[in-house]
Amino acid sequence: MQYTFNTIYSICFFGEFEFWLSSIKVLVIIGLIILMVILAAGGGPNHQATGFRYWNDPGSFAQYKSIPGSWGQFLAVWSSMVTAVFAFLGTELIGVTVGEAQNPRRNIPRAIKLTFWRILVFYICSVFLLGMVVPYNSKELAFATKASSSAAASPFVVAIKLAGIQTLPGFLNGCILIFVFSAANSDLYIASRTLHGLALKRQAPGFLARTDKRGVPYFALGASALVCCLAFMSVSTSSKVVFTYFVNLVSIFGLLTWISILVSHIYFKKALRAQGVNERDMRYRSPFGMWGSTVALVFCIIIAFTKNFTVFIHSPKTYGNFDYKNFITGYLGIPLYIFMIFGYKLIMRTKGVKPAEADLWTGKDVIDADEQEWLAKEAAEKASGKQASSLYRHTFGYLF
Repeated sequence: MQYTFNTIYSICFFGEFEFWLSSIKVLVIIGLIILMVILAAGGGPNHQATGFRYWNDPGSFAQYKSIPGSWGQFLAVWSSMVTAVFAFLGTELIGVTVGEAQNPRRNIPRAIKLTFWRILVFYICSVFLLGMVVPYNSKELAFATKASSSAAASPFVVAIKLAGIQTLPGFLNGCILIFVFSAANSDLYIASRTLHGLALKRQAPGFLARTDKRGVPYFALGASALVCCLAFMSVSTSSKVVFTYFVNLVSIFGLLTWISILVSHIYFKKALRAQGVNERDMRYRSPFGMWGSTVALVFCIIIAFTKNFTVFIHSPKTYGNFDYKNFITGYLGIPLYIFMIFGYKLIMRTKGVKPAEADLWTGKDVIDADEQEWLAKEAAEKASGKQASSLYRHTFGYLF
């Protein structure tokens, strides 16, 4: 279905469709945050004001398996890194939209800043509130973690059930089904455009660069859609087990993507200094500069090597002393990543680029012309009294 949707409709319709789906997602998560605040204050049908009660009993941090004390609590937190990385993946894809964004010098920096605040509110705040209304030893939560990886396993559903609300779980399940459809479409778009870009650079088979008259890379889209067939693995194996394998694979490849971005940014900063470019003249600068990227790079490398440490812990119910299946899916990306980098360099005989020789200017003229075009368009809109887009940008644009 997603393949047909991406093929039939143009990028304009696709973008409009995704905008409305994303708007629904934002409204739902805002509603859930408000609901969690109400439940924590005792406004639910059970009239129990939980507040921070669950932070004392059973406590704010669970222990990992039977490991006692602070060490067990630390391992429990660290064991959640796989899921945490999986949840945050995709925030870096703003960079993919630069080529098709309107006036990227204004809109991309704004989108990056808004992404930070959206993560803080929609991710951090919602998890914080869930910790107030759902104890980690709840029987309902234990059942949810054993359920298949669907809306039934959502901690929001558990919080709603604990509060005694009868109708919302089904509604939330329907919303999550819509969100999954939206995520599938977005991921297919990103995957197909990435393959298309690689083919244009001769870093992927040439036929993937072919497009139809509307610019849709149908071969790249078809190749991306074929990966969806892996979902049929759940027919012979538990869907939760298959989902765990996919989370392991996606999280390690996502971490390697972040590592690549951070390394590129560090060398970009070095190139700016080597060529005497004043960073103050740039429209957007990273708030923590090269040192921030260096610290983030160290953390990403540590997480990449330790995120699946649980495979080495003795567990008679799974695979004994060594969980080889989760080890393979959790660390397969690292040797494959190294093989692809050095394999490409050996075959193509490429060399490293010195900071003083890095090309920082190709494409700048195109961005300059695009910016001038949009500045002229904005000036014309102001002169004609059309301020609708500006009004939206300074109101609902902070959310959607």
